[in-house]
Amino acid sequence: MSNLLWKSLVVSPAVLGATLLVSTTAIAAPNTTTEVSPAKQVGVAEVAQQPELLAQTTIDQVNRYSNEGNQNNSQSQVTSVSQFSDVQPTDWAFQALQSLVERYGCIAGYPNATYRGNRALTRYEFAAGLNACLDRVNELIATATADLVTKQDLATLQRLQEEFSAELATLRGRVDSLEARTAELEANQFSTTTKLVGEAIFAVTDVFGGNTGDNNNTVFQDRVRLDLQTSFTGRDILHTRLAAGNATAFAQVDNAGLPINTAEGRQTFEIGSTGTNSVRIDRLTYEVPVGPANVYLAASGGRHSHYAAVNNPYFFDNTDGGNGALSTFASESPIYRIGGGAGIALNLPLGKGGGILGNSSITAGYLASQANNPGVGQGLTNGNYAALGQLNFSVGDRLALAATYVHGYSAGGSLFNSGSTTDGDIVAVGTGQANTLLGTGSSNSYGVSAAFRPSEKLSISGFVSYHDVSGFGANDDYEAWSYGLGVALPDFGKKGNVLGIFAGAEPYSFNRPGFGGNNDIPYHFEGFYKYRVSDNISVTPGVIWLTSPGQSSANDDAIIGTLRTTFTF
Repeated sequence: MSNLLWKSLVVSPAVLGATLLVSTTAIAAPNTTTEVSPAKQVGVAEVAQQPELLAQTTIDQVNRYSNEGNQNNSQSQVTSVSQFSDVQPTDWAFQALQSLVERYGCIAGYPNATYRGNRALTRYEFAAGLNACLDRVNELIATATADLVTKQDLATLQRLQEEFSAELATLRGRVDSLEARTAELEANQFSTTTKLVGEAIFAVTDVFGGNTGDNNNTVFQDRVRLDLQTSFTGRDILHTRLAAGNATAFAQVDNAGLPINTAEGRQTFEIGSTGTNSVRIDRLTYEVPVGPANVYLAASGGRHSHYAAVNNPYFFDNTDGGNGALSTFASESPIYRIGGGAGIALNLPLGKGGGILGNSSITAGYLASQANNPGVGQGLTNGNYAALGQLNFSVGDRLALAATYVHGYSAGGSLFNSGSTTDGDIVAVGTGQANTLLGTGSSNSYGVSAAFRPSEKLSISGFVSYHDVSGFGANDDYEAWSYGLGVALPDFGKKGNVLGIFAGAEPYSFNRPGFGGNNDIPYHFEGFYKYRVSDNISVTPGVIWLTSPGQSSANDDAIIGTLRTTFTF
């Protein structure tokens, strides 16, 4: 067989063309790109945060295949070998390739003007290239240009066609089978525009330390999310997410045996849990690019961290997901948990590339927690709301920075409640002194965040936030602070693993009337190691250490240990 091929290549360049053609039109496949959620800022690439991805599905590929015949996606024939950027006159096959182009027109290149002729071939690839060249020869004969085809060429091609008849028949059978499978999938698929993304979390957790440990037991909890992600154009995405869970937070108790009013140590899988595994829609949002801007619309369950870059890679995971930090505090700055619900937001790039300004963008959003209620003092504009403005920019591809401002209005409840007015368990972070709103009031919050990635194996991120609350009643005014710093080691021990260490002070407030004289800073220390069992399963053991719970050093420290297993599908 090898002698036959060699003699064939010597006899005519047309045979060589059948071989070389394999790396072009016969086996060329379109490059698939990963669709990025349009409302996410990608500046600093993977440094700022990991955006939501619209992965290509089998159905997507089937649709592309079935539509190929209706699209003008064929690659045009080249007229000169110089049109190939990766073919040089010094190449050993240059003259043969030049003859094929000028004499037979039997060569087509990739869309990026490359030929890619230095690849190894399989017999099936050679057969496909041979068949393509035979089609071209038949076309030349049919158009009265048979004088370009010599008898030696035809004899050689005939022998090759006989030699590879089995492979050609197999290829035809594969195409027929693929078309049949395509028709079956199209007839039975759930939707041509929607895919299901799921996450299930199993967590075994316990807490230790003084009265807090004595008043709690080891628990085995769960949370499940089913997200229907629909795209109508390939660039937009509609999230319809269902959630259920039975996770609740540990009760923290002071040395007098009384419960502490605090959300310190709250874990991410406890957010969005329904407590009894009942199912509810916890997110209904739509993201779409409009001109240069990316628009975010929330009908229910909107969060600022859905559309604003939180600059906390490896700790933040798609809004309290199961693959980042254990705690809500280490996941993102508390400033993003002020307000939520329904509303609109947009990201607008600034500049046209080059320098710091070229990597900048501005983010603005408005979310109302009572937008669905037509009652007096409620609704989209007269009820509780939070308006966010953020300036994002990056320096190169290693550093991301953001300055954030949030103005909020609330008729009472909690400051860091993500817009919830009915579910007390949604209070995600901070002490009672920093959270509790005694009555109607407004807040002005200011924050800065940064993410620095000095190498592929190290990520450093942090934030600082200040909150100025003005109440409409006596002694309702107060100030709150929070800050944190995290160090992540991606691919630690194994590709896909993450070792994370985070430390900081959960939101706290000093000298508030009616809250006692507890003026100790409540420090939060956290360490976790996410071990990637497979592409769809990860196991994360970790520890959260809380000092001075409730802002009082008189209270025993609390240590929370968790073993979290996350299944994604």
